[in-house]
Amino acid sequence: MTGFNTQVVHGQAINDNQTGAINVPIYNSSTYQYRSLQASVRWDYARSGNPTREFLEKQIAQLEQGACGFAFSSGMAAIHAVLAIFKPGDHLIVGDQIYGGTYRLMNQYFKKRAISFTAVDPRDLTAIKAAIQPNTKAIYFEPISNPLLRVTSVKQVSQLARQAGLLTIVDNTFLTPYLQKPLMLGADIVVHSATKYLSGHSDVIAGLVVTKTAELGKKIYFIQNALGGVLSPQDASLVRRGIQTLALRLDRQMENVAALIKFLQPLPQIACLHYPGLPNSEDYQVAVAECHGFGGVFSFELAPNVDAAEFVNHLQLFKLAVSLGAVESLAELPYEMSHAELPVAERLAAGITPQLIRLAVGIEEAADLKADLKQALVAAIND
Repeated sequence: MTGFNTQVVHGQAINDNQTGAINVPIYNSSTYQYRSLQASVRWDYARSGNPTREFLEKQIAQLEQGACGFAFSSGMAAIHAVLAIFKPGDHLIVGDQIYGGTYRLMNQYFKKRAISFTAVDPRDLTAIKAAIQPNTKAIYFEPISNPLLRVTSVKQVSQLARQAGLLTIVDNTFLTPYLQKPLMLGADIVVHSATKYLSGHSDVIAGLVVTKTAELGKKIYFIQNALGGVLSPQDASLVRRGIQTLALRLDRQMENVAALIKFLQPLPQIACLHYPGLPNSEDYQVAVAECHGFGGVFSFELAPNVDAAEFVNHLQLFKLAVSLGAVESLAELPYEMSHAELPVAERLAAGITPQLIRLAVGIEEAADLKADLKQALVAAIND
């Protein structure tokens, strides 16, 4: 098997003997001609399959080392498709630190359709065992939580799930297959918001799903085809192009994270830092054992004498915006932005305070990013 960087550049063989195209063409056709009424055709209608989309689907399956891949119109469409394989009366255990949109989908949509959920800290295997019910079908979690970057062992949770006859579903958005391959650690289904690191340029919305087995793949394909939330050929091509530089971008982003943490750590304006790459992090050993890097996102708590709103408002290179994984650096206040839909008590219980800042670091010059953070900290100090 070829190495990861070769796989992201080339993907599956195109073998376009009509033109010799190096990159898969964008097939815009919504329908395809039958050669005859009796002919067996590979393509018939674009919702059911498209050559450009299929290239991306095969590529993400290859990178995650799974059986089948599927591309959707957004990360939430991908998560919806995965959850839609369950039926009324089923119960799922979910991580207590999941994306706000996933929380909303589960609690405001699927609960009304008689699927129940129990939230637990997925790092606590005893809590997972205690949450298992006779109708429990799966465990769903994010191996790197947002925004506190806590690490869950995919291997341990998958082993527990397998013993209990449950599926393990992992949202691998933060790590990507470059830094972790959950299916190789025992998971059954992987989902991605491909909007983030995989596309990497803040110019496309997309979601991906990979299944370990063809049997699970058939279930996801039925939902994809029936509901129709498929990725357009143009957007599939953008994600494919983004994937080609995934490793290069993440390497640079992680270099920048290390430089910024080294700069911020000794400052009195910083109360604490959250990043699994810190040796004193409680999750460091798990991250080292199961990941090939720690990602391009970190968060920190500002000291009480620093005005968090003034800090983010004074940033210049760091753009005040939700999302992550792109070439440009982004900053956000999770308490007021990405996690604002959670009740205040739940935010605070999860450690999401008004002083918490999350940075999604890009590929700019580290010196410029440091200077931006420095001037914003100076501007935000309360005398």
